[in-house]
Order: sequence, then structure tokens, then C-alpha cells
Amino acid sequence: MWLLFNGDTMKLLPLNETSMNLILPTELLQTVQMTEAQMLTEIAIMLYQQQRLQFEQAAELTGMAIDDFYQLLVSRNILTQPTDPDDEPKELILTSLCISLQQAKEGKVHPISELWDGIDD
Repeated sequence: MWLLFNGDTMKLLPLNETSMNLILPTELLQTVQMTEAQMLTEIAIMLYQQQRLQFEQAAELTGMAIDDFYQLLVSRNILTQPTDPDDEPKELILTSLCISLQQAKEGKVHPISELWDGIDD
């Protein structure tokens, strides 16, 4: 997804056919004193909190890496980190599983014989 500026409006254009366009007046961004990236981040957080977007979808909407989006939500007290620092947060585990399943569905798999290649590098 990317943004196009045309006069007084900002337009969110799709990267694929399954996306939609979003047009925001520049005046709105000026009124709320936000950049387009900040506005998209706030929209993604709101939709995640309303459980309308999954974690990885919200992170993708912001354009942030999954770990960075997780840290943002922790910093806003939306999510809490595990009490044991060695534990992986459940949101990150679930997101990794979802991404892995999607990759498997798309045929993006590697042979088991390559599983540990490069682990000692």
C-alpha cells in the first residue's frame, strides 16, 4: 500500500486488487497534527483493539516490522510483555504461526534437509 498526494487530498492506493482506496483531506491531517503514517498507525491500532484486524494485519497496515509494532503496543499499555524475559509473547508466536501457515499454503516451503543449514554461521 502507498500514498498518493493530489492537491488537497491524500489517497491510499492498493498494492493488489483486494485493497481499497482511502482518501483523507490534507486539512484533516493538519487539524489533528499528524502525518499520514501516524494516521495509518492510529487506524491500525484502533482496528486491532476492536479485534477487526489480526496482529500481523495491523502491523502490515502501519508498515512496521512485527516486533516494532509489538513494542509500540507495549509502550502504550495495550499489550503486556511476559513476566519471564525468556518467554516469547503470545502475539508474536501466533503471528509467526499464521505467517508460516500462509507461506505453506502458497508453496513457499523448504525441504527438511535444509532445515538446519547455516545455523552455525
